[in-house]
Amino acid sequence: MTTGDIQGLAVLHYDTPHFDMVRPGQFVLCAVSGARIDLDDLKYWSAEFQEAYRGPEEATASFLRHRGAAFR
Repeated sequence: MTTGDIQGLAVLHYDTPHFDMVRPGQFVLCAVSGARIDLDDLKYWSAEFQEAYRGPEEATASFLRHRGAAFR
């Protein structure tokens, strides 16, 4: 099963400070934890990496994964 097969999964284009709906749905998946995030609760995402996050901890973990802990 691919993420495209998950009923209710939205596809978004993340921008700053908003996102655009590419394919309608009720939720997205956190890029770090895989947790379901209802669109009404989505507050953390990266326009640069085109990812959604459950919270600030996941957003930070993703940033460090992409950029490395030595990023300054």
